[in-house]
Amino acid sequence: MTKTTAKPVSKAEFDKLFQAVCNWGRWGADDEKGTLNYIRPEHIRRAAGLVRTGRSVSMAIPINKVAGPDNPRPAMHYMVQSFDIHSDLGEPQFCTDYLATEFHGDCHTHIDALCHIAYQGKLYNGKPASAVTSHGPTIQDITAYAHGIIGRGVLLDIPRLRGVKWLEPGEAVTTAELEAAENAEGVRLGEGDIFVFRTGHHRRRLECGPWNNGYDGEGKAGLHVETLAWLHQRKVAAFFPDGDGETVPSNVEGVAYPIHALQIGAMGMVCSDSLQFEELVKVAEEEKRWEFLVVAAPLRLPGGTGSLFNPIAVF
Repeated sequence: MTKTTAKPVSKAEFDKLFQAVCNWGRWGADDEKGTLNYIRPEHIRRAAGLVRTGRSVSMAIPINKVAGPDNPRPAMHYMVQSFDIHSDLGEPQFCTDYLATEFHGDCHTHIDALCHIAYQGKLYNGKPASAVTSHGPTIQDITAYAHGIIGRGVLLDIPRLRGVKWLEPGEAVTTAELEAAENAEGVRLGEGDIFVFRTGHHRRRLECGPWNNGYDGEGKAGLHVETLAWLHQRKVAAFFPDGDGETVPSNVEGVAYPIHALQIGAMGMVCSDSLQFEELVKVAEEEKRWEFLVVAAPLRLPGGTGSLFNPIAVF
């Protein structure tokens, strides 16, 4: 396949697209679940029927405690108590530890709350950005997903389609490529599905080392904004990418991270960032299946703008 650069999109075109995919009011004025509403009990039952061999695979990056160009604030983890501190209460003895980390960023597998993104002063459903203060969000926090994201996962592996190890920074994936990947794999994204999107971001990091994928660095591969109309039409429930879905630098005039603005701000889509699929693709190839049950649960954290999580694919 030919490598795809990001075709420019004007600000006016982007704002028109924002309105076209906007789900504000679709599930009520005070809805906080967004596209999670697409996953109904019958979708979960059908997804559970995809479990045949019982093989399960994590799609999370190991929690990263090492600073780097894409991990300026690494997780902090230390022992609180080891077995060298003996309890006089008797057996058993305990060891404990402590973890502190931000949720967002390029080296933490996490899920975003809908309050995480504001576009032109508005959160999802037209709520004011002022609903999030220095004390945290008053609406649309991560507890909206407390009962889990469970459904049919569909892996569209773009490096596999192109015959490469990974997409290079700045490359954009078009709707035509997503449909070509569906045809190559014999799958079709539909209503209530979880879109597992692979650019090979994590494999590039494993083989070439960490890199600055921001605007003052090399950038990263992701979706072209045109694909959001397609995802909206298909009623996709959730987006699980190995990067964050963004093409950096952006192809949209004046909008640095247009995918987040459209998915979260306009559509209310369940979105996560920084997964890894290197274990998943091996199992998918062995099973010759690119659809599977996904079970994912964020922390039940009141006031959280996101959460670390460990999404699991089950074949």
